[in-house]
Amino acid sequence: MYAVIQTGGKQYRVVVGDVIRVEKLEVEAGDNLSLSHVLMVNNNGEVRVGSPVLSGASVTAKVRSHGRGEKIHIFKMRRRKNYRRSQGHRQDYTEIEITAIQ
Repeated sequence: MYAVIQTGGKQYRVVVGDVIRVEKLEVEAGDNLSLSHVLMVNNNGEVRVGSPVLSGASVTAKVRSHGRGEKIHIFKMRRRKNYRRSQGHRQDYTEIEITAIQ
């Protein structure tokens, strides 16, 4: 059994027991979380697809931790114009573990 959920503007295919990193959520570490934006559920070949979300379906997850991703370096340069710009970025994330699909 798996589900396709949407959170933080991205879609994830999840199975019970999966650990995924999603965009930062305002939930304390160790708390349980219910994700209601379920787009599709496959239960042993029986596929239910929402338009756009399934009513009554939800995915329960436990928040494991919060963190920051790898540093991304942005470098812009125009040759022979004495133009150089450097910038860095680290994206915040929340690590969740999927516990149930209803």
